[in-house]
Amino acid sequence: MALSKIADAGLDLTAAAIPVLNSSSMPAGSVLQVVSATKSDTQSTSLQAWVDVTGLSVSITPTSVSSEILVIVNVQGTGTNRYNAIRVVRNGVAVGVGNTADSRTSVLSGFGLDPDAGTSYVYVLYNASGSFLDNPASTSSQTYKVQFGSTNSAVATYINRSEADGNEAWAHRGISTITVMEIAG
Repeated sequence: MALSKIADAGLDLTAAAIPVLNSSSMPAGSVLQVVSATKSDTQSTSLQAWVDVTGLSVSITPTSVSSEILVIVNVQGTGTNRYNAIRVVRNGVAVGVGNTADSRTSVLSGFGLDPDAGTSYVYVLYNASGSFLDNPASTSSQTYKVQFGSTNSAVATYINRSEADGNEAWAHRGISTITVMEIAG
């Protein structure tokens, strides 16, 4: 409809007449805010420990204690064995991971590396990804960080690069991301 027709219909389109939408007036399930971080450089560790992925950290302040936070993580990488994985911590505590059972390690995702494929796996960039709803039940700032490492032995784990990161067209480089969204409760 043309603006002249709207004006002829007697509709008030002044700023004062348009209702203001704020987070408290949004229905449950609405996305209230989005925060994201992208890492395009590489990183590695040779520790059998969880290491923060530099640059994959975001902070979000929920507007309501009933809000949930949708966390979406996508990490490119590989390692020198099949035990390389990622997890997410919120304010230093692991969230969105599997249940702990005996000595098994709780992770969000592994890189899916297949070292039985011969030596060709050293040229491949693998993906570890996951998403989950978290409920911090707080209106204080929440910091979500991605961590990576080997869960079996002190061997190399790489982010955004393959193990054989040669100066060749077949040596891929990727990006990794974390996105958090506040969802109205």
